[in-house]
Amino acid sequence: MKLKTKLTLFNAISKLVIVTLFVLLLPSIIENINKNYTDGRLLKQKNKLLQIVKERGIKTYIEGGESYGSYLPLKEEYISLDTVEDGYFLDTIQDEQRAVERDTIDYRILSHTFEVGGKTYLLEIGKSVETIGETSGPLQNIALEILLGMVLLTILADVLYANYILKPLSLIIKTKLIGNKFPSFTLYKEVKTSTSDFQHLDISIHQMIEAIEQAFQKEREFISNASHELMTPISILQSKIENMFEQEDIADELKVRMLEMQKILNRLKSITKTLLLISQIENDQFLKEDKISVNTLLQDVYEEISIRLQERNISLEILIADDVELINVNKFLLFNLLFNLVNNAIKYNRQNGTITVTGKLEKYGYSINIADTGIGIDAEQLPYIFDRFKKIRQSLLQDSFGLGLPIVKSIAAFHDITVTVISEKGTGSTFTLHIPHKLIQPARPV
Repeated sequence: MKLKTKLTLFNAISKLVIVTLFVLLLPSIIENINKNYTDGRLLKQKNKLLQIVKERGIKTYIEGGESYGSYLPLKEEYISLDTVEDGYFLDTIQDEQRAVERDTIDYRILSHTFEVGGKTYLLEIGKSVETIGETSGPLQNIALEILLGMVLLTILADVLYANYILKPLSLIIKTKLIGNKFPSFTLYKEVKTSTSDFQHLDISIHQMIEAIEQAFQKEREFISNASHELMTPISILQSKIENMFEQEDIADELKVRMLEMQKILNRLKSITKTLLLISQIENDQFLKEDKISVNTLLQDVYEEISIRLQERNISLEILIADDVELINVNKFLLFNLLFNLVNNAIKYNRQNGTITVTGKLEKYGYSINIADTGIGIDAEQLPYIFDRFKKIRQSLLQDSFGLGLPIVKSIAAFHDITVTVISEKGTGSTFTLHIPHKLIQPARPV
């Protein structure tokens, strides 16, 4: 999961938790707000009535000692004023019930005593609890809608800000890591950002890649130079040995030793040529301008290797379901790739065994399978079969120096072809070449 996605999810979840808590607390908050607002109105009504009494006298409400009571329609509010015993004191606001015209109604009642003309009066101003609660629902809905709107706006702002602040990191990953083909030699391009952490990361990654590129370059130069330098003395030694064979006074025992020397030199020459080929591939010294059909390429391989098949009495069957033309490739290198795979299938096969080569179109492009009935490869050794000079247990039984599959890997990587292998000990191995769409086009009918 991407970092900005994680940040967005965290922000969304945290806000969701806040909304949930707010929704749970909202009823009690609204209730307190309503009560406080009602209490404020009751106090204002009390002060207004006391001011009228002060200015106009108590007779404005009470005449002849009779109590005063007034109700609004539907009994939502009421005011009562009555005389009480001297010394009685009350100043409260609380929920109480009152019987009004045979109905018992819950009120929020302000009770206050005051003295006028030597007498004590009790003032009660009440508001129906039911009417107070009527505003709770609409207020809760309004508050919830506002909250949800604010949450959505903040989530959108978080997403936009996260994209903005993490854009340099995405550029660093795309240009310096994902977009880089290792080992590649490129100039340093600074990713512009005001975040010091990203600046340090950008420079550190470039320095690391630079060190890796230098190491690869030194290895390539060494292999290339060493291969070139070795070819000259090997050729000279071979020429001298061949000249010595032409002499008539050489003993048979010396000829045997010279043949052994020549065999060793041929082996060394083969290793040197292979290393030089790998070095040339990795240094992009080959062009990819050829066009050839898969069937033609496999037939060329068959003609080249048919003698080895006859020596081991191994049958090679080529089954091409969908023939295609490979474009923008190097025919020489692809021939070497397939030759090495088929040669390995012969080398590690059983006497009278079989090799089956199939080719067909797939969703991703085109696949070529080379399956044999050989001795197979141990599961623990499969991850290392493409390593240079890595001799697995099976290769120790053959005249192998561990460079066939590394060549296959280098040629495949040069063409952006993926190589996979499935093998079972004692049953055989299947190597699959996954060729991308950009390298294929339907073959023209003959």
